[in-house]
Amino acid sequence: MRGNKGVNQDAMLVWENFCSKEDTIFCGVFDGHGPYGHLVSKRVRDLLPIKLSANLGRDGHKETSTNIVTSSMTEGGGTERMDRDTETPLGTEENGDYPEMFAALRTSLLRAFYVMDRDLKFHKTIDSVFSGTTAVTVIKQGHDLLIGNLGDSRAVLGTRDEYDQFFAVQLTVDLKPTIPSEAARIRERSGRIFSLPDEPDVARVWLPKYNMPGLAMARAFGDFCLKDYGLISMPDVSYHRITEKDEFVVLATDGVWDVLSNSEVVSIVSQAKSEASAARFVVESAQRAWRTRFPTSKIDDCAVVCLFLNTDARNKPPGSGIKDLANAIELGGGNLS
Repeated sequence: MRGNKGVNQDAMLVWENFCSKEDTIFCGVFDGHGPYGHLVSKRVRDLLPIKLSANLGRDGHKETSTNIVTSSMTEGGGTERMDRDTETPLGTEENGDYPEMFAALRTSLLRAFYVMDRDLKFHKTIDSVFSGTTAVTVIKQGHDLLIGNLGDSRAVLGTRDEYDQFFAVQLTVDLKPTIPSEAARIRERSGRIFSLPDEPDVARVWLPKYNMPGLAMARAFGDFCLKDYGLISMPDVSYHRITEKDEFVVLATDGVWDVLSNSEVVSIVSQAKSEASAARFVVESAQRAWRTRFPTSKIDDCAVVCLFLNTDARNKPPGSGIKDLANAIELGGGNLS
């Protein structure tokens, strides 16, 4: 379900010194869909980090149990009915043990996503019944990365192997209805999953008795027509400890991943003339790939954030001005010649 593709429905954000902490950055990309998807994605972009910041700054949030969060999500007429599958992240810890901050940050992230979806449900001017958005977010705090994912946007790490060659590590799972645990939840709640004849490889979620809306993901903000039928807004949360081999993280909407592989995107970023131009380089490469592979199709919107980790800072002299650099670009389909 795309809808309203006359406007760019993607949105993104880079917030340095997040929560007034010099070592903390919040990044996110959001891919709207449906007739008001552009409004939903921008609402989430503008409000989600504020909700998260408020939760992180709340006194005693470290003592708040994740079980309390998931329990509160069940209130309000079954908008978010949770089960064991949805309480367990699909993603796995990439390396090392979870730090002490993980549980507190994860709890704050879960609460922020829940409150954000409630905001959309009761918003007076944005109709989110048949509109919604994905979200993939990264909080970088020192050498820790916390990733929250909702939908089919994606986070990919560019790192180096033992021979100093770049390779890609996918940090998120594309939360599509083809994933067995996602499909089981949707079908248990009477949602239907099937593909259209002209798109046999794209599984979509439908209402029990009507062939609508045909959502190509299993989790999203908004889309309240499906929230009683297995669609949820609870993010899959994962953790990665940054190593000296890790160079950058790329967050991008599916307009990029539909035409470029993880390895291709990592290669493109590594060859960018400057860190500041990397995101635009990825978008331009994706749009060229769209024209080559799908010459008769409209180019999908693309939003990209590149977060450079600068793990070699320890090798630079003091006062050299080394800091994380995040750059981002969003372009609507067909904006480039």
